[in-house]
Amino acid sequence: MTPMREPTFLILTALAVRALHGYAVIREVAELSGGRVVLPAGTLYAALERLTAEGLVEPEGAEVVDGRSRRYYRLTDDGAEALAADADRQRHNAAAAANRLRLRSAGAC
Repeated sequence: MTPMREPTFLILTALAVRALHGYAVIREVAELSGGRVVLPAGTLYAALERLTAEGLVEPEGAEVVDGRSRRYYRLTDDGAEALAADADRQRHNAAAAANRLRLRSAGAC
């Protein structure tokens, strides 16, 4: 599988617990990233369309709030599997980097 870009990883992570509407996903992504990743609405909805086409997320209902429709999205089982695989990949890479940095500090370059 191709490594996920950070925004994709964070969108799937935001949806891992429960279905969310778009604005809630934007807030969750900002929180998860410590404010480093701020998704414009257009970027988010393009990503959600792509992730839906890939079968990683799916729409789950809608509601009207203040005259505006909110569509909710949820992580699919395939999405959870892809997220877990990428989290494992990142953990492995982070461990390899930490090990190399320890070796460097020990003067074993």
